[in-house]
Amino acid sequence: MEKRKVIIDTDPGIDDAVALGIALFSEVLDVKLITTVAGNVGIEHVTNNLLKLLSFWDLSIPAAQGASQPLTRAVKDASDVHGVTGMAGYSFPEPNRSLLLETSAVEAMYQTIKTNEGKITIAALGPLTNIALLFKIYPEVKEKIEEIVLMGGALGRGNFGVLSEFNIAIDPEAAAIVFESGLPIAVAPLDVGAKALVYPEDSAKIKEMNQTGDMMVQLFKKYRGGSFGTGLKMYDSCAIAYLLCPEIFDIQETFVAIETQGAYTAGATIVDLNNRLKQKNNCRVCIDIDEALFKDWFLQAISKCK
Repeated sequence: MEKRKVIIDTDPGIDDAVALGIALFSEVLDVKLITTVAGNVGIEHVTNNLLKLLSFWDLSIPAAQGASQPLTRAVKDASDVHGVTGMAGYSFPEPNRSLLLETSAVEAMYQTIKTNEGKITIAALGPLTNIALLFKIYPEVKEKIEEIVLMGGALGRGNFGVLSEFNIAIDPEAAAIVFESGLPIAVAPLDVGAKALVYPEDSAKIKEMNQTGDMMVQLFKKYRGGSFGTGLKMYDSCAIAYLLCPEIFDIQETFVAIETQGAYTAGATIVDLNNRLKQKNNCRVCIDIDEALFKDWFLQAISKCK
């Protein structure tokens, strides 16, 4: 079976680290490039974190550093959730900086897409700044992109603003460019991530699986996305789950727009599930998740890591 070729754009981040592990050890994904974007913490930290993870897994996948700030807005982060460095709590090996390309994330994406045979999927686990810049500078790449699969947005209330989810709210202008790109887009929003929970008994199993499981559980102790008692929320893993096991989701095709102007609502995802706006559908949105199936899939996926 031919593997699905993927570029991952990410801002590690504890839940990003988990999602990366699952994707990189999947038997059906061929990760061609990993790019970083400022989000959970600043660009230097997220890039360093990615290189630490690649060293930890002894993987030689090209990496490129991306945008250090949103297109037009001030820099904000989620260090209150992920800690100052984004991945404190585990003693990682020194980062393998030889994997870091000299070119920017946008240039690396462009070259990877241009030289790839056939189409490629972009999995976006952070703010969409790099992808928006790619489409603005090199719009011709769109014809070689199979799909954009992203974790972001919310069906209802947000976790950053009243109605806005972090990844979209950090750079709503970039998100608007991506959602208006005309490409196939699949969205794993905040709402399904909030149900994709890892409980204490799951952590106990994960810790004993392999060195990745042990690393993840140690990071979990510093993670503020939920708690060990009430369940840790695996937001970014939902985007990878969509790629690998879409049947665990209830998926609806609908129109999604990004609010960029609202004084109180900038960054909100307008998910038009009832076709109030009479617009053409532009997204496949995961509106619910089978929690038991997710847990089974998640544990099996971790067990395949190094």
